[in-house]
Amino acid sequence: MSLYAIGDLHGCPDELEALLDAVAPGAGDTVVFLGDYVDRGPAVRRLVERLLRLEDEPFTSVFLRGNHEDMLLAYLGLDGRYGEVYLENGGDKTLASYGIASEVAPGAASLAAFPEAHVAFLRNCRLLYLAPPFLFVHAGIRPGVAIEEQSVEDLLWIRDEFLLSPHALPYTVVFGHTPSREVRVELPYRLGLDTGLVYGNKLSCLDVDRRRLVQIARGASRATIRDLAPAFAAAGL
Repeated sequence: MSLYAIGDLHGCPDELEALLDAVAPGAGDTVVFLGDYVDRGPAVRRLVERLLRLEDEPFTSVFLRGNHEDMLLAYLGLDGRYGEVYLENGGDKTLASYGIASEVAPGAASLAAFPEAHVAFLRNCRLLYLAPPFLFVHAGIRPGVAIEEQSVEDLLWIRDEFLLSPHALPYTVVFGHTPSREVRVELPYRLGLDTGLVYGNKLSCLDVDRRRLVQIARGASRATIRDLAPAFAAAGL
């Protein structure tokens, strides 16, 4: 059984397809998606439809909620936060992919354009996934706070307070949310997998058991592989 984690997708289904072909998860494997499936990218609806079809695959998919899913839910009048700034954060791309005209009001009018299965997918995304010694979240955790006391706000939005400080949790936090050109390998504290796919960079996947990084450049179909075993070993992982 193998464990994988995939960084922020933002409406880019083609690179996801190439990545899944490269890592080829099978029966008994688990793939954790770190959130931010919607907004900014060119094909949000097609990506969500592909993620829904993963239920037919032999592996288990775990979908975490990102801050962009949370904003979209709020914009649609459902559970979420900061719907008032949704369009300013790339939400126009999502609405366009669902055929929602710019003059359609937020709330029920926009919600009506979303298939029920897509709304259920967004609402059912988890806030975290624990597979010791790894903790998977979208944005990070607040140092000095126990897992069960972490706020939804921090799990979805935190940046500097998490990125600039060590933490005392007995887990390596695998996260997305904060884009960088290369994966943030800051073991044993954290490992960041948002490598800015939607900005023209690449999609990153952590192959946990093989201690390697599998990546697909934007617009590419062939993966590159980077060995992380020395970094993991140096951190005692």
